[in-house]
Amino acid sequence: MNKNIKMIVTDLDGTLLKTDKSISENTKAVLNLCREVGIKIVYATGRGEGSTKQVVPEEIFDGIILNNGAFVTAADFIYSRFIPADKIQSLLNECTMRKLDTGVSLHGRETGKFWIENCTVEDSIFIKNLLTDELYFTIANDGLGMVMHKEATKAKAVSALAQHWDIFQAEIVAFGDDLNDMDMLSYAGVGVAMENAFDEVKAVSDFVCLRNDEDGVAKWLEENIL
Repeated sequence: MNKNIKMIVTDLDGTLLKTDKSISENTKAVLNLCREVGIKIVYATGRGEGSTKQVVPEEIFDGIILNNGAFVTAADFIYSRFIPADKIQSLLNECTMRKLDTGVSLHGRETGKFWIENCTVEDSIFIKNLLTDELYFTIANDGLGMVMHKEATKAKAVSALAQHWDIFQAEIVAFGDDLNDMDMLSYAGVGVAMENAFDEVKAVSDFVCLRNDEDGVAKWLEENIL
């Protein structure tokens, strides 16, 4: 076992989850083995709480990162970087006038993420021109445009959890496939891109593992950690 790793962070869609949005029994077993030797297991996703609970057995995770880092929780720890309500209302009004298909991920009365479905290049430019210094925009490979608080990033969320658990940056391994994983993979002591990841994601990673449909995360952990 590589005793230097104390925290494993994995993206969900395109990474830990197979294309059919399932997690294999082998992957669950490997994650549990890692927990048994004292390694913290965390998932970091752009999803909100509602859609995540439909696909993830949360009992095998020590910490969760939602909305690209807007909300983080562990057994005794909560970190949040939500979008101010007035900023969301202004964005919503402008997008409604443009007839964009939008949505909001809520945590109580606060907003973790504002999104635009089927976001085009023109839509992206339109949204970016509306943003204040408090917010940033990113787009996923499926065309989902997302607006978040400038401090709501996966890397900042991972850092917050690591500090809470007294884990050093070099003791973290992170897995991802999409553009919103790049900061997390760069931040982690070891960054692992999926074979199905974008080339830009592979370029900032230390390793490339098998595809998500081939249990790439689990197999890399078996070969390098356990």
